[in-house]
Amino acid sequence: MKLLFFDLETTGIKYWKNGIHQISGEIVIDGETKETFNYNVCPNPQCEVDETALQVCGVTREQIFAYPDMHEVYLEFVNMLSKYVDKYNKDDKFFLVGYNNASFDNSFLKAFFVQNGDSFFYSWFWVNSIDVMVLATQHLMMKRHLMKDFKQETVARTLGIELDSSRLHDAAYDIWLTRQIYEAVKSF
Repeated sequence: MKLLFFDLETTGIKYWKNGIHQISGEIVIDGETKETFNYNVCPNPQCEVDETALQVCGVTREQIFAYPDMHEVYLEFVNMLSKYVDKYNKDDKFFLVGYNNASFDNSFLKAFFVQNGDSFFYSWFWVNSIDVMVLATQHLMMKRHLMKDFKQETVARTLGIELDSSRLHDAAYDIWLTRQIYEAVKSF
């Protein structure tokens, strides 16, 4: 089983208007971590930048536009993927795994591929992904009414996972936390 745990930091919440400025994650194959990654990305120069989104991540417009070119990062990213998946084999793909990725991160990552001239996103990834927030929902159903919200931090604390709140909204830390939640709630 090939899992790509990933988290993104973006310039806003609209994948069709905003861009990615950080991609972090972990490649796990048959339960073993093969590689971790953390890319800072200069977002698409045509994207809109919401200052509030940058404040949440603790970065500035100047910082993100000084990051490596998005096409350079795209090439590094797919070169890494190609070490573990044969994109020409329809039976060899990653499951995307993230926290609330089904409704947010997946669309941004797919748009990132398209912006880099690659319309074969699903050659790398199964169309169905693993959303750790959904898995945690099932696991915490009986406690949900006692929780103030279902943000990643609240879910982790409810599961007894120790965390550093000052590091939240850094994709590398958030994906570490996602993996901790995943391990706590997975059913197999």
